[in-house]
Amino acid sequence: MNVAPHNDDLFPELRVDPVLPQKKKPRVVKTQAPLILPNFNDLEALAQTLQADPDFRVMRRLKPRLHWPAAGAASVTRVLVLDTETTGLDPSREKIIELALLRVDIDNASGLPVGEVLVFDELEDPGIPIPAQITEITGITDADVKGKQLDEARIALMLDGVDVVIAHNAGFDRPFCESRLPLFKEFAWACSFADIDWKAQDRSSSKLEMLAHALGLFYDAHRAEMDCHALIAVLAAPLPKAASTGFAALLNAAKNPAFRLQATQAPFEAKDKLKQRGYRWNGDQKVWHTRLSDEAAVQAECEWLRANVYGSRNASVDLEKMEATVKYSSRSGVRLQQSL
Repeated sequence: MNVAPHNDDLFPELRVDPVLPQKKKPRVVKTQAPLILPNFNDLEALAQTLQADPDFRVMRRLKPRLHWPAAGAASVTRVLVLDTETTGLDPSREKIIELALLRVDIDNASGLPVGEVLVFDELEDPGIPIPAQITEITGITDADVKGKQLDEARIALMLDGVDVVIAHNAGFDRPFCESRLPLFKEFAWACSFADIDWKAQDRSSSKLEMLAHALGLFYDAHRAEMDCHALIAVLAAPLPKAASTGFAALLNAAKNPAFRLQATQAPFEAKDKLKQRGYRWNGDQKVWHTRLSDEAAVQAECEWLRANVYGSRNASVDLEKMEATVKYSSRSGVRLQQSL
């Protein structure tokens, strides 16, 4: 009598459930490798796994860095990264309620911070009620600042040996600082918002919070010290379209004067071209104006104005030359005229 071989002999990788009734087709179950679950206690390993997948992007909380490697730095530039919180926008009427300063040396060769980061962060009673919208943004209340005053002696120590003061919106911060502490007038300033063309660096926004997001970092914004730590992290990173860091770009910008050009007596019909070019209208002086980074940019702009705005007519434009000790302040630079 022929006996059929047992299923387990023919298909050793299959298992037949023996309790099923003979009249029903046996249920065949494949043996599978055990499922390996990730270790949910190792958050960094999970983050790296997600980061490796193109469908995910991981954001990490920014951790303030108070020490950078110092080996190999033959030549450094000392910078002061600065941010303010104020009662409003007008430095002639509003007051500082918080001032944060971070002092660090920048390696001139690499554009990277080196050594220790010194920190100053203090509140000051402005002598007027803090508007509700300012408290909502910053979290700073009248009770927080009551009776407090900035330590001017400590600020002077922080400024000792500083070559360049950096702020993300120096056009806002510098007038407030110079109004409260005239010592700030003596220093060269650079602006990480205006002195770097972030659009040309493939950044969708020049807001500090969004620049940090582009590096995979998030933080609690709208407090002065944390904004300064975020700015150091952003400027220490390589620029996407340049062979340098943001710090290197700003130190180079601080060496050169900037120019404010006024397109005086520009014909009315050219207003759309000027606006599209990035010019702004000054209603008090009734003139279109723009800001230029260096003399080469001035020359290129004059050629554009001659070809697109003034044509063959005889014309000249007003220039204001601003060294780094004047840039972003409310003080005037040297007035010039440029013939087209």
